Amino acid sequence: MDVLTAENLTKSYGEKVLFSEISFGIDEGDKIGIIGVNGAGKSTLLKILAGVEWPDQGQVTVGNSVRLEYLPQNPDFEDEATVLQQVFKGTSPVMQLLNAYESALEKLTNHPDHPAYQRGLLSLGQKMDAANAWQLESEAKTVLNKLGIHEFDAAVGRLSGGQRKRVALASALINPAEILVLDEPTNHIDNDTVDWLEQYLNKRKGALIMITHDRYFLDRMVTRIMELDQGKLYPYPGNYSRYLELKAGRLEREEASERKWQNRLRNELAWIQRGAQGRSTKQKARIERFKKLQAEKPPEPLGHVEIATGASRLGKKVLAWTHLHKEFSGRGVVIEDFSYSLLRNDRIGIIGPNGSGKSTLLNLLAGRSVPESGCVDWGSTVKIGYFAQENTEMNPDTRVIDYIKEVAEVIPTSDGRTVTAAQMLERFLFVPSSQWTAISKLSGGEKRRLYLLHILMGAPNVLLMDEPTNDLDIQTLTVLEEYLDEFPGAVLAVSHDRYFLDRMAGKIFAFTGTGQIEAYVGNYSDYQAWQLSGQVGPSVEVPSEKAQLKKAELEEEKPERRKERPLKMSYKEQREYEQIEDQIAQTEEELKEIQHEMNEQGSNFSRLQELTIKQQAAEQKLDEMLERWTYLNELAEKIRQGRSCTANISS
Repeated sequence: MDVLTAENLTKSYGEKVLFSEISFGIDEGDKIGIIGVNGAGKSTLLKILAGVEWPDQGQVTVGNSVRLEYLPQNPDFEDEATVLQQVFKGTSPVMQLLNAYESALEKLTNHPDHPAYQRGLLSLGQKMDAANAWQLESEAKTVLNKLGIHEFDAAVGRLSGGQRKRVALASALINPAEILVLDEPTNHIDNDTVDWLEQYLNKRKGALIMITHDRYFLDRMVTRIMELDQGKLYPYPGNYSRYLELKAGRLEREEASERKWQNRLRNELAWIQRGAQGRSTKQKARIERFKKLQAEKPPEPLGHVEIATGASRLGKKVLAWTHLHKEFSGRGVVIEDFSYSLLRNDRIGIIGPNGSGKSTLLNLLAGRSVPESGCVDWGSTVKIGYFAQENTEMNPDTRVIDYIKEVAEVIPTSDGRTVTAAQMLERFLFVPSSQWTAISKLSGGEKRRLYLLHILMGAPNVLLMDEPTNDLDIQTLTVLEEYLDEFPGAVLAVSHDRYFLDRMAGKIFAFTGTGQIEAYVGNYSDYQAWQLSGQVGPSVEVPSEKAQLKKAELEEEKPERRKERPLKMSYKEQREYEQIEDQIAQTEEELKEIQHEMNEQGSNFSRLQELTIKQQAAEQKLDEMLERWTYLNELAEKIRQGRSCTANISS
């Protein structure tokens, strides 16, 4: 039995058509996931279902006595309201009764001897008994605790953005409703809380329709997938894994249909170009059929996000931090005595409860914050790209293309070519007409995608990513994961997205919430399996202070083995330092020319042998120059700055 029916919904913003004449029904037992690229209209569709916005045409019909509860992506709040008052803002009779009781209790607290307030509270208490509303209040506090909100009397205005989103989620969950509509419910909650939310929603009766990028969540939660793609709605039965299978089949059928259409059009075009000898009814009908074929051109497949930016070369020394200690007033110690040396190809996932210090660690490593003690030492060739949790650096009045050109107008790609800012925007699904749009007119997900491109345009070689999966669509996430597979540098990512952590991480930094950080080898599922089994997984080895001192003593005992670098370059080294970048580029170009000639000489065996020898010699030469480039850069950095731990802390 359908509890909600949507018929022929159409919605546009200016010239952009989000969806056109889409129809579907929601059954009382459905659990539906809506997916699609950022800007496809997913959040707008939920707003229309919730009655917050209206379609340009079509209608939504909700069954009699059916209650709908909606969690928007950016909820509205009353800053002066307490957490509980914000939670109990539903319109159901039970919620109105709870609101009235909380209000009467507050009045009596302020005027304890007022007889009218005493009688009012007594009457409302009896109504609460009859409606079994006490259980609802208890459930609200339980849900808030599970979501990491423990101060029920705290003013909402004093909470962080993530905390307020969790308060809004609690309100949506505990309000009695036959239809629950959730927009990105897993944003701003940690991994353990996502697991709890999964279990809670699976036990809940009633229909559920939601937008989420969490692929494990979709796989374990939903019974139907609805994909918005170029204004159309494609329904798929089953979970996310089943959707991938069915969509692959649909795309294959569409490709076959496209080829068939092209063949038919080609035949008709050939006939038209030959010219009709007369204008018989049969010939006129064929001309009309040609025009109809032109009009019936199937939609072009939606573009896909491409990330092909290059990265700056990274020397042997990357990033090392020793005995980091950080604390905040009111929160206590968040990082205590943490040391680690980052490797060039490290892929580290950072997990832990909200507020445990994960973002703080990234800020320390990026130089945006200073530790109370300990130090961070950056290699001379390190170029950090910091993908923050909030797009705070985006001016809403700036045009999309100008925002990207702030970083670079032309960049090299990993395959040796160059790409303009406009071309990169097209690869990120910003068509030419939208590149001149103000950032304020983009959807939340489009802003995140643009912000990601802004970071990558700087060609970093160390990526620090704070909740990169928030508000990014699944397609962009998939391509980001593929990009990280090939990224020639180190990556540290704070994330609650279990699929993303399994896909990218080779090590896990687990924050305990007490300042201690446990480091493990493996991805998130490996870590979770060790936690559930009660066993200790393989930990990342961090040299102890005693081991470091012992190493220093051994080096002092054998000074003849230590090679002291000069405090200044010789004339020859200085000349080499100035020319080596051009020489490396020239050798790389020689290698490309050799490869090109090898492709053309596929059948000339003797020439191929000569080219292979040349290729091996050029590759060896390039390796030697890269080694020399690394040494000269590190030497130049020591001479120029001599960056020390003391300088880092004092700054």
